Amino acid sequence: MTGPRTRFYLDKQNAKWSGVCAGIADYTGMDVTLVRIGAVLLTLLGGFPWTLIAYWIVAAMAPRKPLSFYEQDPDEKKFWQGVRANPRRTARDVRSRFREIDRRLADVETYVTSSNSRLAREIEQLR
Repeated sequence: MTGPRTRFYLDKQNAKWSGVCAGIADYTGMDVTLVRIGAVLLTLLGGFPWTLIAYWIVAAMAPRKPLSFYEQDPDEKKFWQGVRANPRRTARDVRSRFREIDRRLADVETYVTSSNSRLAREIEQLR
């Protein structure tokens, strides 16, 4: 699944330097402050040259986030973050929702088509 909404992008509008931490936060759905604190801690606690090298490589190679993605509705943004995190779970959730809607629709259909005299009277009163 390599669609444009499931790729990693640099988030330049929420960036402090290059937008790598903001991009990671957007990609995973985490708070950007936590990602930045984690990057600083990782750098200070033993990963000094390698975290900075990785940061600048990602900043040089990753594409910028398209402007149309900044105008997303929050529900849509949350959906795509879920797809990125676990596509199978997202598909399972969608199937589950459709099954629930189908079950509820079948219950309504059963209620309407049953020989319910009270319902028949209510329908006749509406005419």
